[in-house]
Amino acid sequence: METMRPAPPGGEAAEPGWALRLPATGDPRAVVLVLYGGKAVSHDRSSARHLSAARLVPVARSLHRRLEPLGVEVRMLRYRYRGWNRAEASPVSDAIWALAQIRDEHPGLPVVLVGHSMGGRAALRAAGDPSVVGVVALAPWCERGDPVDQLTGQRLRILHGSRDRWTDPRASQALAAAAEALGADVRWTDMGPVGHFMLRRARHWSAMTAYLVRDALLAVGLDGMPRSASGRTEDVPSANDQV
Repeated sequence: METMRPAPPGGEAAEPGWALRLPATGDPRAVVLVLYGGKAVSHDRSSARHLSAARLVPVARSLHRRLEPLGVEVRMLRYRYRGWNRAEASPVSDAIWALAQIRDEHPGLPVVLVGHSMGGRAALRAAGDPSVVGVVALAPWCERGDPVDQLTGQRLRILHGSRDRWTDPRASQALAAAAEALGADVRWTDMGPVGHFMLRRARHWSAMTAYLVRDALLAVGLDGMPRSASGRTEDVPSANDQV
């Protein structure tokens, strides 16, 4: 059963929670943790009703629709605060909390992180968690000096549009190159002349995300993935792929 929870009312301490839970039928075999965007600095309570979270709901639903028959559960984290908040890196602590919750509920299951914008930055920071087998970062917010050691040996896929004016595709390319130099399995994909909010070619963003998550799970031995005649997972989606 799907559940959505708003942020706690003003008088209560801010705590992370689940914005969206889309369970697998039966016992799950893997989990996708979806991390949405936010602001550079804000200690306002985060809510599943905010546009940054609502923007990722179609992506989460697409992942569930495509992967649930294979035993994949999809969850979207609700942060405590809307902002990154400088050295606090607030959503990173929340992502670590979420990974611990998933590990407690489903010990040993592989987790793929999917994050957009600030959520992409949080996913990149949390990639060193032992449960994480892959990261799919959508137009991630990357800054010079962001750490990359946690990406050593990790499977990293970055999608970025060339007309993004909110996060810099050159910065995410530079981070991808730094991670690759440390032995990460990296692929950086130019999504073409599109902006930050994944409104143009929205179906292609969702289809590509599902394809890359599926590929990460296949790489760690989750069988039952649809394969093409070449033996790989389904062919890379075209720009017109439906979700």
